[in-house]
Amino acid sequence: MSDRAERPRWTPPLRRRRRFNWAAQEPTWRDARPALIADALKRASARPSGNWFVVGTSRDVRAGGRPYGRTVGGVEVVLWRSDTGRLHAGPGACPHLGAPLRESRVVCGTLVCHWHGLALDGGSFAGWEPYPAHDDGVLVWVRLDSVGGEEPTEYPVLPVRPRADSGVDAVFTTVGRCEPQDVIANRLDPWHGSWFHPYSFVDLTVARAPQGDQDDAFVVDVSFRVTSRLVVPVRVEFTAPEPRTVVMHITEGEGSTSVVETHATPLTAEADRQPRTAVVEAVVATSDRRGFAVARAAAPALRPLMRATAARLWRDDLAYAERRWTLRSSGRFPG
Repeated sequence: MSDRAERPRWTPPLRRRRRFNWAAQEPTWRDARPALIADALKRASARPSGNWFVVGTSRDVRAGGRPYGRTVGGVEVVLWRSDTGRLHAGPGACPHLGAPLRESRVVCGTLVCHWHGLALDGGSFAGWEPYPAHDDGVLVWVRLDSVGGEEPTEYPVLPVRPRADSGVDAVFTTVGRCEPQDVIANRLDPWHGSWFHPYSFVDLTVARAPQGDQDDAFVVDVSFRVTSRLVVPVRVEFTAPEPRTVVMHITEGEGSTSVVETHATPLTAEADRQPRTAVVEAVVATSDRRGFAVARAAAPALRPLMRATAARLWRDDLAYAERRWTLRSSGRFPG
């Protein structure tokens, strides 16, 4: 038998379906029980995070580049890299007179304050203490024990991803007026997909809801829309490995093992009456198709398109999360 005969039969990634009728869908509100979503959120909230928070993308903090700043839980944070690429993080206010270090400069790998020239090499200095930081290859994390209030861990809880050399990654960030739990609750409600996002999803069915701590995944069959008639059907699993993260793994179908990670980072302090949360969504896409090498080579051109897709979804999903917070804060919704 020839090698050609032994090769698996090629199948197109796209499927043609009938015209989608939004109003003719099977209603999902009976299955999307508030108690079920609340229980999944409660289990996620109880998991340890080690006090780690996503603060940006690995590309945001470049060796030889400017410092990167973010406020997390009301705490100013600054990050930068040494000339060798080592990631540093610490308080965002200069220990001298409080200058915003995110607006300073990195000179030969040292952070130099632009007010009076005080230089920080990443070690302790005059009451300025560095924060533990971690670069997972796509995102950068900072450990803030004063904000997290948990038992600290050496590393963050990292989702399983495709190998770094096998995928195309893109990160989208937006900010909403809500708390992290409102973002996570949105992601733990897969039933809203084809009703709220008909431009992206059709034929959505929750094949299995969580059964408890030992079986805590939402298993979902869904088709991603490419055009009005062409779709890509897949099976995905939603899990929450820690309180501020929900991961969608593609387990069957095109792009199997690809992931979408949604990270919710509080920007304001816990007691703030006007909470703000950063949504940092990382997509790491892969495929075993031979042509995917072309997509990896074209990654710089693909990333803006991937971010635009995420932006459209989060325009609606932030409205969901912000609405949930508004109802909770006014006592009209439990939580």
